[in-house]
Amino acid sequence: MQEKMKTRQYVEVNGRKILLRPKVNLEIDENGYYRRQKNRFTEHFGTKLHPIEKDRYILFWSKGCAWSNRVAIVITLLGLEETIKTEVVDWSENEDLGWEFVNSPSHINAETGAQFLSELYYNTDPEYLGRTTVPAIVDYKTNTIVNNDFRFLTNYLETEFREYHMGNAPDLYPYELRKQIDDMNEWLYVNVNDAIYRTCFANSVEAYNEGYNTFFSALDALDDRLSEQRFLLGDYVMDSDIRLYSTLVRMDLNYLRHIGPSKRRLVDYKNLWEYCRELYQIPAFSSNTYFQELAAVGDKRFKFNPYYDMVVPQTDYEKIWSDPTNRCALSKRDKGIFLKEGRFS
Repeated sequence: MQEKMKTRQYVEVNGRKILLRPKVNLEIDENGYYRRQKNRFTEHFGTKLHPIEKDRYILFWSKGCAWSNRVAIVITLLGLEETIKTEVVDWSENEDLGWEFVNSPSHINAETGAQFLSELYYNTDPEYLGRTTVPAIVDYKTNTIVNNDFRFLTNYLETEFREYHMGNAPDLYPYELRKQIDDMNEWLYVNVNDAIYRTCFANSVEAYNEGYNTFFSALDALDDRLSEQRFLLGDYVMDSDIRLYSTLVRMDLNYLRHIGPSKRRLVDYKNLWEYCRELYQIPAFSSNTYFQELAAVGDKRFKFNPYYDMVVPQTDYEKIWSDPTNRCALSKRDKGIFLKEGRFS
């Protein structure tokens, strides 16, 4: 991708020199396949430069982004809100400028003094040429990106920040199950989380079919798996469940809008649909799920659509997703417990 982007283009915004955000099509290979850029900032926490402490870090995330949604859920589940600040970002009115701190007063983030996420990326690495992405955890004492590695960031929060977890926090990444969780996470990434994006961004029929068939074959297999067990790895919610949820909750309202006629909707998968509703009924999931944003209601990038602009705003998704399930009957142990060592039941 960096070879394709030969020159840097800047614009001035409020006296700030802002580098234009590269297009996703720079990540399309010669056969029309979407090849996601590598994550640039992959440092662990607990180093001399980035110690594990309060009043130092802030997570920037987007309500519509599945990759960052999973991190926001984990922060809430573990009770890390007092340790790691969070701020929701959104697209600038000029899409070429990328993520902007539109929810801060005057669009200026108080901790960093930045208006655009890209300012912090280039402050960290002046030679960075990729897209500026969320999630991104920033050390606001140094105004640098510490980590934007969505594939492993939740694991760092689950392990490296353990001393700041609330007293009854669930164990989302138990030591004895880490190999199973890691294997499941890798499978989910290839077959579910990234497969739907390979479909949405495909630039050839061959690439579209690869992503589409991979995604729906995986959902078929997961629906079978969840017919016999409550969660992906047994009786309790683990890191893998959060990763699957953050994709599936976007399926009917968002992804299917882009990929055309669908083999099945989420609501057509009996077990996956009930499984997602059960997860939604955990407060940390529901409080970080925004259906109107997932549907991109009112997004100027889309033309008026009767369903999205008239039906969706009047749909009571809270009521639909709060419909009880009986999946607790699949638990071999504590029938009423969602989370191992957690506070919800």
